[in-house]
Amino acid sequence: MAENGRLSLEQARELYVKGEFYTLGRMAHEVRLKKHDRPIVTYVVDRNINYSNVCVCGCRFCAFFRPPGHSESYVLTREELSAKIEETLALGGTQILMQGGHHPDLRLCFYEEMLRFIKARYPIHIHAFSPPEIVFFSHLEGISEAEVIARLKAAGLDSIPGGGAEILVDSVRSRVSPQKCSAAQWLAVMEQAHLQGLRTTATMMFGHEETIEDRLAHLFALRDLQERTGGFTAFIPWTFQPQNTAICREPETAVSYLRLLAISRLVLDNFDNIQASWVTMGPKVAQLALFFGANDFGSTMIEENVVAAAGVSFRLSIEEIRRIIESAGFEPWQRTMSYELVGACAAGGGVGPAA
Repeated sequence: MAENGRLSLEQARELYVKGEFYTLGRMAHEVRLKKHDRPIVTYVVDRNINYSNVCVCGCRFCAFFRPPGHSESYVLTREELSAKIEETLALGGTQILMQGGHHPDLRLCFYEEMLRFIKARYPIHIHAFSPPEIVFFSHLEGISEAEVIARLKAAGLDSIPGGGAEILVDSVRSRVSPQKCSAAQWLAVMEQAHLQGLRTTATMMFGHEETIEDRLAHLFALRDLQERTGGFTAFIPWTFQPQNTAICREPETAVSYLRLLAISRLVLDNFDNIQASWVTMGPKVAQLALFFGANDFGSTMIEENVVAAAGVSFRLSIEEIRRIIESAGFEPWQRTMSYELVGACAAGGGVGPAA
């Protein structure tokens, strides 16, 4: 370790490339236990709502989007949106995650009206609009990203998801998502959101056309921003799913995923929470992730469309998530986006500690 107790880039590279697999896992788990000494693993009950699949980005890794005018393109109606939210609340959900494509015909007022519609009717946290969407809205309106964030916050936006990060290295982004915002713009949107009092998450989609050096650059960029703002609640790495996309390669293995997860926990020493990705890796690997640095099992994913479009369709109920956490030796606790624990409720409510 460096003199200040933090991993340097060189040390992180050495560990990532040459560190023994189980030693890396043990080191990451030790850090996780120091940050969270209570034997709990958290999860959130929410739903991913893709308000539209229309997008002009054409990212090579995306199997979900449709171009404008496509026969399978859609924009959710208010009735469809209401039905999804009502079902989420009925299942004990506390939030919705809303993301969509870069729709060229929807102006900022559409999103403001959608937020106000939801907030006027439902007691639910809205976690929505990733940085590339914010940058796209700013270009459409001819206003700054800061003003876009302020207007969305005023309309009811509660927090911002870390989508669209992919790999925060422009040489990679220019190949896999050339129409999307730059790494600097992604980071700037997150910094501005933090300055305006919004908490956000951070992600990494890896295993496409990046190098180990690129992955490490991504992690250190996040650590640097977190040092300035402290606004990230969690980091979520997940593996690229190549099926039905324009990038031809084999998926990452369980070992490569757990290795990246462990080095993330060691590098991101100023992040409190690291999330396992059962949606892409499946429940067994996600359970192992609880011993490679992860302290959170992520979302119940009442609905998920983007990863499913790439041919991956793991599904878990609240009861299954709780059982997996318990069988790993931890107590399952439902949480909010800001990692506040949801208190015990009536039996069968799927919240609180294990019985």
